[in-house]
Amino acid sequence: MNKPMIVFLLIVLLLLSFLIYAPLAAALVELFPTRIRYTAMSFPYHLGIGWFGGLLPTIAFSLVVATGNIYSGLWYPVVIGLLSFLIALCFYKEVRGRHIDA
Repeated sequence: MNKPMIVFLLIVLLLLSFLIYAPLAAALVELFPTRIRYTAMSFPYHLGIGWFGGLLPTIAFSLVVATGNIYSGLWYPVVIGLLSFLIALCFYKEVRGRHIDA
């Protein structure tokens, strides 16, 4: 086992997650009006992280056991990601030019 390479790859993955989280936080803040911002950001974030992310190991393992294919568990995050993208395409509103307190 090449431990320095594993540590290096983990650091690279951490840096990639940092690059994703910063714009995500800014986008979520601008999506919702000030009076409902906390609830509007908290609910989808906890739903996505807690339920979809928290159940990922269980559902992925169940898919592997049900199909017998060790790669079938990868379909769960792919499908959730695609559904999230399609829902965002349908419901995401342009916020450019709108006052942040509106």
